[in-house]
Amino acid sequence: MTIHTHQPGEHESAYDGLLVNDAHWAFGTDFEDPLAGVDTTVPDGIDAAELASYCLALGDDALVLSHRLSEWCSRAPDLEEDIALANIALDLLGQARLLLARAAAADPSVVPTLPEGSPVPPEDALAFFRDDRAFRNVPLVELPNGDFAETVCRVLVFATHRLALFERLAAHPDAVLSAVAAKGVKELTYHRDFAGRWFVVLAGGTEESRRRLEAGLARVWAHRHELGVDAEADGVLAHVLATAGVAEPDVRPVVTDGGHTEHLGRMLAEMQSVARAHPRGLW
Repeated sequence: MTIHTHQPGEHESAYDGLLVNDAHWAFGTDFEDPLAGVDTTVPDGIDAAELASYCLALGDDALVLSHRLSEWCSRAPDLEEDIALANIALDLLGQARLLLARAAAADPSVVPTLPEGSPVPPEDALAFFRDDRAFRNVPLVELPNGDFAETVCRVLVFATHRLALFERLAAHPDAVLSAVAAKGVKELTYHRDFAGRWFVVLAGGTEESRRRLEAGLARVWAHRHELGVDAEADGVLAHVLATAGVAEPDVRPVVTDGGHTEHLGRMLAEMQSVARAHPRGLW
């Protein structure tokens, strides 16, 4: 990190110099390429544009849900769950960074054009400089958190489906995607188990905790189809519901017009505000 030394009379306020020096030290510097040292050549037989599109979708799911879960920081029922949700968010953020970097390496045309001289890495450009229409995440991950019970249900459903998918992707012919999936399997197993334990606890708690759990599950279940059909995930979720004595919700699938809800644009406006205000900064 470059240390900025303030000279007397250089700025009227000590804060005036935060964004004017070339090092941009206020946001941090010298972040390594997440794929440094990795052969990112697209294997023969794989369409680069399709690989990039797929990695963007997976990365956007992780990025958006990571931001939603980070909103629980200091608001969870107790300190242990506060830390657990923060750790899940960080795991998903790490997956997002790798997947967005992989998408950019496979097909550089997916990276948005930034102001001249901007040093923003490709994965950050994809995260902070795309409009909501360019995001490819499922609407399930962009919905507001609701209460703790609803968050438990969303993490359970999302992690169960994603874990089953990543177990298969660990054998993907693209070595980068395969490695990301293999690493993610360990993380997602924890996410699923954390949510599964809380699901059973809330179902067997008070009348109020069960009521909230069933209401949250119904809202999440209406978006479950967005994650695709997966027999393995179906089996795991059926087992959790049976253990908790909770019936599968009888709800109609929610189909969003245009692929996203109004909540994504509002979330991105907050998430991207600093980056867009200071496009020459690094963080």
